[in-house]
Amino acid sequence: MTTPTVLVRLDGGTFRAGSDRFYPEEGPVREVTVAPFAIARDPVTNREFARFVEDTGYETTAEQPLDPADFADVDLVSLEPGSLVFTPTDGPVDLRDWSRWWRWVPGASWRHPGGPGTDLAGREDHPVVQVSFDDAAAYARWAGLRLPTEAEWELAARGGLDGATYVWGEEPNDGSRANTWQGSFPYRNTGAPGSTGRWFGTSPVGSFPPNGYGLHDMTGNVWEWTADLWSEGGSDSSGGEQGCGCGCGPAGSPSGVGRREATPGETRRVLKGGSHLCAPEYCLRYRPAARSPQTPDSATTHIGFRCVAD
Repeated sequence: MTTPTVLVRLDGGTFRAGSDRFYPEEGPVREVTVAPFAIARDPVTNREFARFVEDTGYETTAEQPLDPADFADVDLVSLEPGSLVFTPTDGPVDLRDWSRWWRWVPGASWRHPGGPGTDLAGREDHPVVQVSFDDAAAYARWAGLRLPTEAEWELAARGGLDGATYVWGEEPNDGSRANTWQGSFPYRNTGAPGSTGRWFGTSPVGSFPPNGYGLHDMTGNVWEWTADLWSEGGSDSSGGEQGCGCGCGPAGSPSGVGRREATPGETRRVLKGGSHLCAPEYCLRYRPAARSPQTPDSATTHIGFRCVAD
């Protein structure tokens, strides 16, 4: 099955991946060579994902009941399907405690990203969220595409600016270059002023300037799944903060990530790009070199994906 995804062909090549100036898991800076490939100009939208579900009858991870075996040490109120929803706090909180701004919401899914009572009306061209790695991979297979490797994603995000801090260069984001948090996280957000309005959550794809390769939302808006398994990079980052700010299981207590507690040594996938929740005082990860680990069954209000082709 194919979709009308706009693909941008890239020549590949050798570039400097990673960074030694921010978070330890991004280093060391190293030369990486990537073969030619094509990448979607935009993240997959709700409109596109709905077409996939209509065609296949696919049921996403967040729409599936919880397995009690995954929560042996947690007192679950119910096994109702659900996922994680960002909820602003009333004021400043300890930024080490993810559970202050993440809630497990029964009934939250890609169709109802904020939980029951929310829907996709007027959000057809926003990136789809509340999708797990498995959901993203299933869509890619249906579309005759695949998920990008971390190296492919980073080369594409840099837009030809090898070694630059941001996809646009070195200037900090004032909110007009990418959809990121503007204000004091996690309680005050003045919104990112894109071309289609001022955005406080996800924004329609193409609302902010493209990078040098004509690609939209390569940083900000939503984190994006890649095909690569997580590795710590050049140094141990296990004691650092987690880039995407997800740390709540359905019981609301700090855990691994996603629907349940992550177990030691469990397989995780690499997320790239940062999201509309990235704020410099908490998560300066709306940069090409930034990366974050996530368990494959995680689904939240700030994770999406885009596809590539050989």
